[in-house]
Amino acid sequence: MTTHSRGVSATIDPVKLDRLAEVAVKVGLQLQAGQDLVLTSSIAALPLTRRIVEHAYKAGAGLVTPIFNDDEITLARFRYGADAGFDRAAGWLYEGMAKAFSNNAARLAVRGEDPSLLSSQDPAKVARANKANSMAYQLALEKITGFDINWNIVAYPDLAWAKQVFPGELDDVAVAKLADAIFSASRVDVEDPIGNWKAHNAALAERTKWLNEHNFHALHFTGPGTDLTVGLAEGHEWMGGASTAKNGITCNPNIPTEEVFTTPHAWRVEGHVTSTKPLSYQGTLIDEISVRFEGGRIVEAKASKGEDVLKKVLDTDEGARRLGEVALVPHSSPISRSGLLFFNTLFDENAACHIALGQCYSKCFVNGASLSQDEIAQRGGNKSFIHIDWMIGSDKIDIDGVAKDGSRVPVMRKGEWA
Repeated sequence: MTTHSRGVSATIDPVKLDRLAEVAVKVGLQLQAGQDLVLTSSIAALPLTRRIVEHAYKAGAGLVTPIFNDDEITLARFRYGADAGFDRAAGWLYEGMAKAFSNNAARLAVRGEDPSLLSSQDPAKVARANKANSMAYQLALEKITGFDINWNIVAYPDLAWAKQVFPGELDDVAVAKLADAIFSASRVDVEDPIGNWKAHNAALAERTKWLNEHNFHALHFTGPGTDLTVGLAEGHEWMGGASTAKNGITCNPNIPTEEVFTTPHAWRVEGHVTSTKPLSYQGTLIDEISVRFEGGRIVEAKASKGEDVLKKVLDTDEGARRLGEVALVPHSSPISRSGLLFFNTLFDENAACHIALGQCYSKCFVNGASLSQDEIAQRGGNKSFIHIDWMIGSDKIDIDGVAKDGSRVPVMRKGEWA
């Protein structure tokens, strides 16, 4: 592959790449002068990561600490690592991250790994490694899901990922197409991306205002393979786009984002639901998921592909079979309109309404910042080592908001806002 300055593929527009880095720092994080930044990235995403670090320091960052992963190094563990090592994780590293977040460091993740990296590895080892990692990461994850700090995720077009989204294309063409799709979805293919984000955040804020005013007791999803009632937590609050973290900084955690989301009641979910897009989870593709809930808990689960990994995920802990998030996304979102399956939750969740297994966002409660873990649980908030989004929306799904007295208000019809 031909390259030019600083290792960027010649097929990736350097101006748009720089804009994405700037948006990550100024919109995604709204990084403050003197604030430290903990940055995780794949080695493959180095061209974007270097630009992010530049923009972070230009914005007055205190100290930027990058932590890198690499697909080949990850595979070496599965190929040659001792069996006992799969029940271990670098707890010391995550403890350090949690400590940094306690000291108000911001968090940024640059994603770009091969979605099917571990698909040919032993699913039992993958599940064990994932569980050990999830447990070790819990303290740091709580700071993120509790929205203690400003955090953000962006993506870079890695070759292995590009070849999965655009199979059959030449390497350079696949990377160029994925880069363009990322830039478009991330709203940096315009002259004034920061202004564009301001307008987009205002539109999402209007949606959350409408939903919060209705204060629904539950949402009822109906469509092919789906008849699901998702009870909403007591005192839940809808959020979307820019949100203010407990440290007082307003940030956009996900770039791109098209969703408005809140906390379901972990014990009040009933019925069955079928996924509308494959879920790419930790290097495994899980497709055609279909589950049945009773009393908020998944009691039956199937998948046409990756079912063994799905079932091991559901056995992670007691909260893994309950919901921690429900999110609404119109079928006409730009990511959905692109017609692409990205094999990456950051993008695919913004193409369709979705639910998440596991940990809830304590931020999605009225006065969530002041609630204790016990109070969150009493209101129906779920607790788990995992948080995994999967897509259940399409142009065939209707959603009604159900009030406490049983009256109903149309929320979405055929995948669009009613």
